[in-house]
Amino acid sequence: MLSSGKFGLENLPEMFGPHLTLDLSECDRRKLSDLSHIYDLLDELPDVIGMHKITPPYTFIYRPGDNPSEWGVSGFVIIAESHISIHTFPDRNTAFVDVFSCKQFDIHKAVDYVVAKLDAHKADKKLSGRGKEYPRQVEAAREIVIRSRPSLKQ
Repeated sequence: MLSSGKFGLENLPEMFGPHLTLDLSECDRRKLSDLSHIYDLLDELPDVIGMHKITPPYTFIYRPGDNPSEWGVSGFVIIAESHISIHTFPDRNTAFVDVFSCKQFDIHKAVDYVVAKLDAHKADKKLSGRGKEYPRQVEAAREIVIRSRPSLKQ
């Protein structure tokens, strides 16, 4: 589950869910430019971290006309718990990955899998708690709704 050791999150507050972002550099250019490789990464990662795909991954190659060196592969997969996305920049050996979930997951397993899959030699990892004000208890949510919508009071 959410292990805080390497991320400095010893006292992560109650939240809606973790949001992991990875800025990867010195990656394998061939892997970053391979549409099927990126598809496989998005297809496999939810299972690796115990999430549930709602849709198959969607991947595509983006080639901007005004800046050809900024081309890359982008994609996402919608999971029951939220989403996973990736944007690669093969000419810069760089990729950016987001994993957002409404439930805890093994952060280190996610990082290790993505880093290995892209053969990244550098990884800047950030973890934030999203929705700190989002009530996880039904009664607390009910109270907020009643206060914000007076017509629902019984």
